[in-house]
Amino acid sequence: MPKPRRSFVDGEYGQIHIRVSEPPAAVQKPPLYCLHMSPKSGRQFVNFMTAASEDRIVVAPDNPGHGESDPPPADPEVTIMDFARNAWAVADALHHEQIDLFGHHTGALVAAEMAHQRPDRVRAIVMVSAVVITEEERKGFLDYFSPIPLDEDGARFKVMWERIKQHSGPGMTLEMMAESLAENLRGGNDYEWGHRAAFAYGDRFSEVVESLPHRITILNPADELFDITKRAAALLKNGEVIDHPEWGHGFLDAYTADAVAAVKDALG
Repeated sequence: MPKPRRSFVDGEYGQIHIRVSEPPAAVQKPPLYCLHMSPKSGRQFVNFMTAASEDRIVVAPDNPGHGESDPPPADPEVTIMDFARNAWAVADALHHEQIDLFGHHTGALVAAEMAHQRPDRVRAIVMVSAVVITEEERKGFLDYFSPIPLDEDGARFKVMWERIKQHSGPGMTLEMMAESLAENLRGGNDYEWGHRAAFAYGDRFSEVVESLPHRITILNPADELFDITKRAAALLKNGEVIDHPEWGHGFLDAYTADAVAAVKDALG
């Protein structure tokens, strides 16, 4: 399959950068929208969407202020609701009426909010991890992901690199880690706004997930949200949490075929 093609569509904050993979022949399955984690971009799905597009269109937008998408204003801070509206702007521009959603970390929150905003246009949802946290845990995450000021010693870059090494999953190579670092740097001084949006979404995520009638499958790799994600099982009206202890950060590249199979099984 050819690599995804890249283009732009208009959103409320300017241009939204997208990647699109198309199957070799027409199919009946809904397009699959891949929603990235923070502070990454749709680039994290390139290998996945190339393999997954044999029988459907696969789309990966960059959230505003991430990857190559134009940034939102600094004030007020961008929200998960904003990310969801801009993802729907992509679907509208591409004339995709009903879609499936695949969201990773922050992208899982965006997927839930997209389904909440336009429930009739979503068929099924696959998430990677779920942020069902206490107020104490939220404060801890916000402290951990506080922006690090630039200085001549490069403290920001050193901390980023050490964290990437610390949280790297099985099969994640040094090259993958370097690409992860490069993605982090694209947001400049606002590189943590995606994390702030995710943790500000807070209780709304649980409320939204609990209200959704859609089929929701949550894939649970062995990353920092592994134990937290298990809590989401009690919220699902129609779905399940599936543990994948053999996966960690970077699994979309390290175990691409397995990831594609798991998502396709979940979507049906």
